[in-house]
Amino acid sequence: MNKQESIYKNIHQDIIERCKSGEQKAQFQLYKLYYKAMFNTCLRIVNDSFEAEDIMQESFLKAFEKIIFYKGEVSFGAWLKKIVINHSLDELRKRKLDTNSIEESVYEIKDEEDFDNSNEVSLKVEEIREEICKLPDGYRIVLSLYLIEGYDHDEISEILNIKSSTSRSQCARAKKKLIECLKDKQIEKTN
Repeated sequence: MNKQESIYKNIHQDIIERCKSGEQKAQFQLYKLYYKAMFNTCLRIVNDSFEAEDIMQESFLKAFEKIIFYKGEVSFGAWLKKIVINHSLDELRKRKLDTNSIEESVYEIKDEEDFDNSNEVSLKVEEIREEICKLPDGYRIVLSLYLIEGYDHDEISEILNIKSSTSRSQCARAKKKLIECLKDKQIEKTN
């Protein structure tokens, strides 16, 4: 394999190659393949559908500008998602998200079992998503990156420029807060 070949073979490699040569039709095809997932990723981070739409559009433009640098070391979707997440976080920082508050509040992490009482809460997935959206930015971002986007704590620490232990503790506290909110919602429903 020479240096020009991709390490990761994408199922849409032909479209990606056409995008690299600037073909607008191919860019639109790639956009249609990924826009829903990328919008949802943005929305989970910024928690505002209009802002998420703008960020997603800008992220695609940035991706098309930089697509010549895509080397195929990871799937195209993972490469694009990283652009979307970074752009979303940049926009949050512009809104004065104080990521230092995450860093300053490191707590001892209890056993995962202490927070895994989610079996007691029987809510629909949509209700859980709604409650995640209500969490403070720091909790919502770490929880979304970990549970929904599938990043590990080392990756989250790189993305947010925090310690890995901070990511773990923030995630644990976010889970605990989410479970409390879900239990409260369940109690409201039964009353």
